Amino acid sequence: MRETLPSTSRILLSPLTNSQKALCISLFFAFAIVGCGKRRPPLPPVERVQQRTELLSGVQRGNRVILSWPAPLRNAPDESVQSIRRIDVYRLAEKPTALLPLTEEEFAVRSTLIGSVTYDQIKNATDTLTYTDALELAGEPTRLRYAIRYVNASEQRAAFSNFLLIEPSARVAKPPTLVSTGKEVGEDAIAINWQPPDSNIDDSTPLNLLGYNVYRLDESQSDVSQNPINNSLVSGNQYVDRNFRFGENYRYVVRSVSLGTDGAQVESLNSNSLPVSARDTFAPSAPASITIAAAPGRLSIFFPANPEPDVAGYEIYRSIDPDLPKESWTKVTTAALTKTTFLDENVESGKRYYYYIKAIDQAGNVSPPSEVVSESVP
Repeated sequence: MRETLPSTSRILLSPLTNSQKALCISLFFAFAIVGCGKRRPPLPPVERVQQRTELLSGVQRGNRVILSWPAPLRNAPDESVQSIRRIDVYRLAEKPTALLPLTEEEFAVRSTLIGSVTYDQIKNATDTLTYTDALELAGEPTRLRYAIRYVNASEQRAAFSNFLLIEPSARVAKPPTLVSTGKEVGEDAIAINWQPPDSNIDDSTPLNLLGYNVYRLDESQSDVSQNPINNSLVSGNQYVDRNFRFGENYRYVVRSVSLGTDGAQVESLNSNSLPVSARDTFAPSAPASITIAAAPGRLSIFFPANPEPDVAGYEIYRSIDPDLPKESWTKVTTAALTKTTFLDENVESGKRYYYYIKAIDQAGNVSPPSEVVSESVP
């Protein structure tokens, strides 16, 4: 007799219906999605370090070319292949008529490595890195092509930066010589004087001189700023600085300005530095136009404010004897008066009182005494 399978077994062995197939597919994708959503520890950020710059720029100053470019915003760890260990500077001297287009491969073959910016300089840089190329200008026209290259700890070199083209001029005036007079500081200005240069940097004459630029440094600055304090070229041998503050210590340098290649202005190197201590030793003018109004038991004094902007207050002196030496008169203001009116109630009817006033500035300088005015108390 043939054995018969139970009905449940027959169901399992029978083919799946369409609805059963759909259910199985849905369950499969559900488990797959749950598996994809499993949380894992976050991955560290990918190190992004600038490997070249397109912002190389530069200027001629005297017999030097000063290159500058933005410092890398950050550097990779020392063990990283992206760690910038130094920056190499390359220069190619070519005729001014040479073709401008040049491939990196051609530049690499023809250029000369003239120096490097060290790892310490990179680490200690602020916003800008610089490199100074001292030139021996022979007077023959030359076009200089510069580029820089980042190098990592494995001596792997990145691509070259943009090319910087400069045609230096040999006929650039030497810097002037600043002269100390001991009388630089005035009441409303600092006067800087200098002697003009006698020749150009190649010792040639006549002097190639358009004028001068004046630079001022305060105690917080170690390097000369990029912008002079004069609005236009100074034609003479003196500059009057009216935009200063008493109490500050300054240093001044001046640069000659010459006509360079293609009509560009080229500055000389810095002159000698002239330190100036801006100390206020200038007394205010004597107060003027003083009037007195009398009333029973009181005298009211009125006067206009002094013209000096740094006046801090006034002192009022009184006497009943006009012939008494002024240093012996009585000061009736216990502290510097900050108003231009004063009420004197310490008086007696029938007596005449004499007054004079002195102005005091913020530095403690005291004016000469005003004219003496007088009035009787009714």
